[in-house]
Amino acid sequence: IPAVRAALLDWQREFGRRHGAVLDGRDIGTVVFPEAPVKLFVTAGDEERARRRWLELRARGVAAEPEQVLAELRARDAQDAGRSAAPMKPAADAALLDTTALDAEAAFQAAWAILRAKLPG
Repeated sequence: IPAVRAALLDWQREFGRRHGAVLDGRDIGTVVFPEAPVKLFVTAGDEERARRRWLELRARGVAAEPEQVLAELRARDAQDAGRSAAPMKPAADAALLDTTALDAEAAFQAAWAILRAKLPG
């Protein structure tokens, strides 16, 4: 919803400038904070992302079919990548992190290594 996105944009920017932040979102590095010193574009293959989401839903007691979860994930990705305002795409200077074959700890360690390399000291 464009009006909601516009209203949140100013708030997100002000919050980040005042307090500093680690933010997650599909347009954080391209729209909200394009000047951020470190940007990660974290991804995984469609089927792995759907599997993770299905496990998350199942753990919360939500009945879902894996095929439906995959279809919904692909539909959302297509919608987000194709929208005219702030489409989902990696920033030109973002480090790409494919977590398809990584568990949560390995993904964290990979992200931490990128952060340390980009922010000396």
